[in-house]
Amino acid sequence: MSVAQKRAYDRLLGRYAVPYAPAALRFAELFGRVAPTILEIGFGMGETTASIAQAHPHSDYLAIEVHSPGVGSLLKLIDEQQLTNVRLIQHDAMDVVEHMIPSNALAGIHVFFPDPWPKTRHQKRRLIQPPFVRLLASRLVPGGYIHMATDWQEYAEQMLEVLTGEASLANSSAGFAARPEYRPMTKFEQRGLKLGHGVWDLIFHRRP
Repeated sequence: MSVAQKRAYDRLLGRYAVPYAPAALRFAELFGRVAPTILEIGFGMGETTASIAQAHPHSDYLAIEVHSPGVGSLLKLIDEQQLTNVRLIQHDAMDVVEHMIPSNALAGIHVFFPDPWPKTRHQKRRLIQPPFVRLLASRLVPGGYIHMATDWQEYAEQMLEVLTGEASLANSSAGFAARPEYRPMTKFEQRGLKLGHGVWDLIFHRRP
């Protein structure tokens, strides 16, 4: 961690982070209000999370990340931007979704640029697999959405296959979706697009 990240981590973790515990969260108590709640899995350094939360103050954002530098970075952004609608959990996402997220509770789920594990022998480690997608879908309210994005075409095709195969979900597009306005384009993404690299968005909704 950088000095600034470490300082934010030490000073702010207790204020904005939720300790992992195998018990369902009550979002109204966590955020101090009743509002649509969006889960973000793997927020990286937190820039996208903070940007979306700042632009959409009427929604609440629960963000998951395991790496301490990213946690420190997002805590710093929360403090600098005085965001009141972000909480985070530093723990494995599968455990959190299974044990801490109630069924039929989320308005949306964001999974942006998960680790692609490009080597064939490592692809079983990929986050987006049928059992996990089935679990994610069960945590959405009817009509709630799952939004994924990746810059690996082969992983994008796998994501599309897995999401399409989940009977409780319906694709919002005929295949991949256009990047919605609410997902800001990262510097990494802009650089990749200039080099001719693609980015694929997928947006599915839970059926009524």
